[in-house]
Amino acid sequence: MRVQTPPIETLPLFPELDRLLLELLRGLTPEDWQRPTLARQWTVKDVAAHLLDGNLRTLSMLRDGYAGEAPEDFSYAGLVDYLNGLNADWVRALRRLSPVVLVELLAQSGPEYCAYLATLDPWAPAAWAVGWAGETESLNWFHIARDYTEKWHHQQQIRAAVGQTEALMMPALLQPFLATIMRGLPHAYRAVPAPEGTRVQVRIGTAAGGVWQLLKTASAWQLAPAEAAPAAEIVLSPDVAWRLFTKGMSPAEARPQVQLSGEERLAEAALALVAVMG
Repeated sequence: MRVQTPPIETLPLFPELDRLLLELLRGLTPEDWQRPTLARQWTVKDVAAHLLDGNLRTLSMLRDGYAGEAPEDFSYAGLVDYLNGLNADWVRALRRLSPVVLVELLAQSGPEYCAYLATLDPWAPAAWAVGWAGETESLNWFHIARDYTEKWHHQQQIRAAVGQTEALMMPALLQPFLATIMRGLPHAYRAVPAPEGTRVQVRIGTAAGGVWQLLKTASAWQLAPAEAAPAAEIVLSPDVAWRLFTKGMSPAEARPQVQLSGEERLAEAALALVAVMG
C-alpha cells in the first residue's frame, strides 16, 4: 500500500521570494552582475535573465497557450534537450539588456506570474509533469512547488556569488524547498536493491532542515513517516543539500562534507538525487 504524503503549500511564498530577489538585485554593483555562479557558465546577470524567462515562459505557454517552439520529443531526455536549448538561446539574447531593464521586467512580470499560479486548481493535472521525481503526470500543487524550488535555487545561486545567502535560509523559505526536493528520493533510489522493509533516512542537520525516511516495499521505494530505526542514514547541512541536489556540487565533492551511518551503500545513494531538469 502506497503511503500518501501531504501536499506542500508554496504558493503564498512566491511574492516574498520575488521581493527578496528584487531587493538583492537593486543593491548589486556592476562588478556583482558579472560574477560567475554555480550555474555552469552563467553569470549573476545570466541567472537573473533565466528567472525572467521562467516568468514570461509560464505566462506565454501556460496562461496564454502560446508555445512558440514546441518540443518534438516528449521523453525525459527530449524535454531536457528542448529546455536546455530554450534556456541557452534566451540567456544569450538577454545579454544585450541592461541590469536596470532586467530588474524592471522582473518587477513587472512577477505579480502576473503569481496571479496566474493562483488560478490553478491545485488538485488538477499539471501541464508539465515533475520528471525529476519520476512522475509522468503531476498535480498542479506539485508543479507549483517545483517552480518554487526553481526560483529558490536560482536566487540562491546569485546570492552565493555575492556572499548573501542567509535570507533564503530562514525556515519558512528553506523547509518547503527541501520538502519538495525530497519528493524525488524514491525515484533516485529506484534501482537501489534492498530487502522489503528496509528504511533509509536523510537528515538535513539543522533546525531549519528536517528528516525524511524512505521505505522499501515489495515493488518500490517510497517516502514514509519516520516510525522505525533506519538501516542507513545520511546527514547533510542545508548549504551542501541545496547545492548538491541542484547540480551546484557533484556527489564526489559532497561526499567529504556529509555524514554516513549504517549500511553506507544505501546512505550514499541519496547523493544521486537531482531535483532539476537537465
